[in-house]
Amino acid sequence: MKRNIILTALAIVGMQLPMLHSVACTNLIVAKKASVDGSVIVSYNADSYGMYGTMFRHVGGTHQPGEMRKIYEWDTNKYLGEIPQAARTYNVVGQMNENQVSICETTFGGREEVVDPKGIIDYGSLIYIGLERSRTAREAIQIMTDLVAKYGYCSEGETFTIADKNEVWVMEMVGMGPGSQNAAWVAVRIPDDCICAHANQSRITRYFQLFPKQDVLYNKDNVKFAREKGYFSGKDADFSFRDAFNPLDFSGIRYCDARAWSFFRHHVDGMDKYLPYINGEDLKGEMPLYLKPNHLLTVQDIKNGMRDHYEGTALDITKDLGAGAYTMPYRPSPLSFKIDEKEYFNERPTSTQQTGFTFVGQMRSWMPDAVGGIVWWGNDDANMVAYTPVYCGVSDIPHCYERVAGVQDELTFSWESAFWMQNTVSNMVYPYYSKMYPDLRKVIDELETTFSQEVAAFDKDATKQFESQPATIGRYLANYSNKAADLMMQRWDRLYKYLIVKHNDMVVKREKDGQFERTPEGYAAPTIRPGYPTEFNKRVVKETGTRYQMK
Repeated sequence: MKRNIILTALAIVGMQLPMLHSVACTNLIVAKKASVDGSVIVSYNADSYGMYGTMFRHVGGTHQPGEMRKIYEWDTNKYLGEIPQAARTYNVVGQMNENQVSICETTFGGREEVVDPKGIIDYGSLIYIGLERSRTAREAIQIMTDLVAKYGYCSEGETFTIADKNEVWVMEMVGMGPGSQNAAWVAVRIPDDCICAHANQSRITRYFQLFPKQDVLYNKDNVKFAREKGYFSGKDADFSFRDAFNPLDFSGIRYCDARAWSFFRHHVDGMDKYLPYINGEDLKGEMPLYLKPNHLLTVQDIKNGMRDHYEGTALDITKDLGAGAYTMPYRPSPLSFKIDEKEYFNERPTSTQQTGFTFVGQMRSWMPDAVGGIVWWGNDDANMVAYTPVYCGVSDIPHCYERVAGVQDELTFSWESAFWMQNTVSNMVYPYYSKMYPDLRKVIDELETTFSQEVAAFDKDATKQFESQPATIGRYLANYSNKAADLMMQRWDRLYKYLIVKHNDMVVKREKDGQFERTPEGYAAPTIRPGYPTEFNKRVVKETGTRYQMK
């Protein structure tokens, strides 16, 4: 996500280009027979420093012959060109269209020389044009691969999650070089009883060997192209997409595949056997693209999966000095740094402060499409937001999720912006994590429980509305989705004010029966002065010796 911003940031700090894929996004995937209720579930943390999280909106309709669609690079808004518009396009809300087709991504970069700089289709445009034009995941794959074959692909290596209400595919793509107007790509269908994850490292390896033929689609020129470029020299049957186009290195495993492993470890037995690989000790290793979970998963499991910081593993970052006094599970960028000419790194968990928006898509085949698809949305780090429901069939989206240049955008603060409202709270919580996060998490849990209960009841009402008055369903769904977003915004406003009052000046106001406690005279009760946690004070004494010892 935000590729060019990442390039600039890394250039400034002097990092080498092979490290580019160490920052960006995470996708988690649950096929329909691996979920509790038969939903297909996908997720996306769109991570990029400087990005303003906004909900994409396309109003579908019919188009006249000769009408053109302009292409602007997603990362930079640079004009790339235009292509003929489709005769029919569909409504799109966030990462899902009105047919319950959902597309997400993570960037793996790979080999820079295979980018086609003259191509006019970038990865972001590929996502949204695919959503605008497709009725199923398979159709989206066909549309996306046809587009790059005709107009050229100007982005680096990408892994796409492409799903509908019945199935999920993972597709990986790289360009075929300047002027090629084509791309190398492979797509694998995730079995209905399995889960999957990808996070900025190519995950599809020996697709001729590992997957049933009926579950694999690919460009027939993949192997030929890899041979011509010198990326592969073995037998066709041994060809590995990952090894040819995104060879493993330490950062690809530790920064990227470790996030996929951390998702699997919560739901699949025996994941410790992959620890030598995840620790970066085995650069020729491999973890399966998909696995069968030991229990059925819920939407809430995926929301919580997007909040993961490797808690309880050897990669947990809350225990060392970098966590500060208040065990913060975040680290500032860049991910690596040098001390005395030696290079060191920080872990890169799924939940990260640079998330611009986070999305959990729920697709349900037993409901009308307008009602069956839910965009669970947040405009900051998943660990710091309450996901709110927006139905894929809405006639409009909540204003708080929009980007309005000069009004609410990456350089313009607004209290009406979910991005800025949620970032105001999270940036207050980060440095005092263990002290403040419990207050934030209580609100998250309350709201998500409320929304889950409301959606269960509203689904039935919305289905009846669709059956009796299909023409009004968009407005009916929008009314509820807007109400949910408004409730979140109101609650976040109260939360911000509450945190300021409770934790002002690094002390804690006393509470009783859900209210701040006052003296009989009406003043605030004496504050609690907790100071630093004992374990941190021990570190201070160890480092400073007798300097602060009372004489």
